[in-house]
Amino acid sequence: MPFQEINSKMVEATLAPGQKLFSQRGAMLAYRGEVSFTPNIQGGQGGVASMIGRRVAGESTPLMTVEGAGTVMFGHGGHHIQVIELAGDTLYVEADRLLAFDGTLQQGTMFMGSQGGVMGMVRGQVTGQGLFTTTLKGHGAVAVMAHGGVIELPITPGRDVHVDPQAYVAHHGEVRNKLSTAVGWRDMVGRGSGEAFQLELSGSGAVYVQASEEKL
Repeated sequence: MPFQEINSKMVEATLAPGQKLFSQRGAMLAYRGEVSFTPNIQGGQGGVASMIGRRVAGESTPLMTVEGAGTVMFGHGGHHIQVIELAGDTLYVEADRLLAFDGTLQQGTMFMGSQGGVMGMVRGQVTGQGLFTTTLKGHGAVAVMAHGGVIELPITPGRDVHVDPQAYVAHHGEVRNKLSTAVGWRDMVGRGSGEAFQLELSGSGAVYVQASEEKL
């Protein structure tokens, strides 16, 4: 079920009997109709493996299963909301940036270090974000949160995109990523900002970048 953007900080989803979606706990603002909200202990459609992956990753953001017949409005903390439509591909996004997503999407966990060697390790140290990231795959919609608005930057072969790791929100497509340094390793010692690093994304797809580096 698609999400309808009410404004930059609120979205609405329509539920029909037999459909479900997952949302971050505390994201429901209001609803109409016969709708139920149940704490999800299975880690979404990814099942127990996804739940364990989130625990290992330190991503403790709980999910709620939303079912019934009616409309539900979502928002959280006054953050900007971006709706991303998936057409069979995979979205990579930090768990704490997920607001809500279609129950038809398959959820999993990926070790960021598997893309670009130690990129995940360094990125986790610099930005405070985990070594793991959540994956959502299939056909459906995802509502993600960010600070100060979001822009979608296309990634095409031969035209890599460089992003400040702290401004990174999510990406999808056949994309490889690696961390490069803007200054020497010795100069980075003691720095807590992502300015010394650049996240380089190559391949074919898109990356979503937020306007502010503030953490959620």
